[in-house]
Amino acid sequence: MVSRADRSEFAEWWWTVDKPLLGGVFTLMIGGVVLSLAGSPAVAERLGFDSFHFVNRHIAFFLPAMAVMIATSFLTPRLARRAALIVLCISLVLMLAVLFVGVENNGARRWLSFAGLSLQPSEFMKPAFVVICAWLFAENSRRTDIPGNVFALILLAIVVALLVAEPDFGQTMLIAVAWGALFFMAGLPWLWIVALGLAAIGGIFAAYTLLPHVAGRIDRFLSPGSGDTFQVDTAMESIMSGGWLGRGPGEGTVKRILPDAHTDFIFAVAAEEFGIVICIALVLVFAFVVIRGLSNSLRSEEAFTRLAAAGLVVLFGVQSVINMGVNLSILPAKGMTLPFISYGGSSMIAVAFGMGLILALTRRRPEPQRVTRSVIRREPAPSAA
Repeated sequence: MVSRADRSEFAEWWWTVDKPLLGGVFTLMIGGVVLSLAGSPAVAERLGFDSFHFVNRHIAFFLPAMAVMIATSFLTPRLARRAALIVLCISLVLMLAVLFVGVENNGARRWLSFAGLSLQPSEFMKPAFVVICAWLFAENSRRTDIPGNVFALILLAIVVALLVAEPDFGQTMLIAVAWGALFFMAGLPWLWIVALGLAAIGGIFAAYTLLPHVAGRIDRFLSPGSGDTFQVDTAMESIMSGGWLGRGPGEGTVKRILPDAHTDFIFAVAAEEFGIVICIALVLVFAFVVIRGLSNSLRSEEAFTRLAAAGLVVLFGVQSVINMGVNLSILPAKGMTLPFISYGGSSMIAVAFGMGLILALTRRRPEPQRVTRSVIRREPAPSAA
């Protein structure tokens, strides 16, 4: 037990960090290990690996992810901003390098490979991008001589251009939604809302018109008979076969033919083996983390910490909704991981970095006290008798 009289750095962190939020995140991370045991052996065997190949790698990434989250949560808001700036700069350089020397998979270049490990720079870019944009918006409202909104828009254009070049339109939409939420919370004028809304509609229309694979995904979602919907159909079959209580750990059968059972469709595996009840519990944990994070962000008096924490929570929540929506066939198919649950080293460590930033920004810190100067009234000296 850490004493409140202890003035060490760890004791200060322990008494100021949001422990319920930390507990919710830890629950998700443990859930990811359990569901990796359920969803990945069949995929590993199909690919010619040892049955626990992905499980072992998931656990191997679990430990550094936990270390990154805890270490980041010790940062002050100023250090968190500096860390985000460094990560963003490195990520943008690596995203540019991906276009030339990246590993191509299914027609997309999103990964760098070295020493037997794959790195997806765009995953680390996302939380850092949100924090820096929050700082720019906050500075724009604090100092009229700094065009923070314009700089944030330029940064968005750079990031979107790199993502579209990979191409990765799912991440592009996610970044655009998080950026729009930040801009809205920063109090953007209605003219900006209309202009950005029209630009978003124009971008979606252009992607649908000019890019066949984007059009194909939207067409298959609107009209399933227009193309191959094997993964989504199999995921729905897996969910329905589990019923309320599931078939039991390791007893799922439909998951064995689901290509991305350990990544994009891990939610469907959870439904088949553990039932809809567990899926509802999983959704509630995600909802708790999002609501708790937003609630904590509202307590801050400083615009930067309020915007950054809220933006990171929006990023986390929207990514979770997209993954579960695809599994339930209520959103067009898109390869996006379920935070802390899906297999993926880059995703897990990057999400842990983002959650560490949320914990750092929402720690309870004493508000600056108003120092009032009291006027000392000097009584006149008594006259000599």
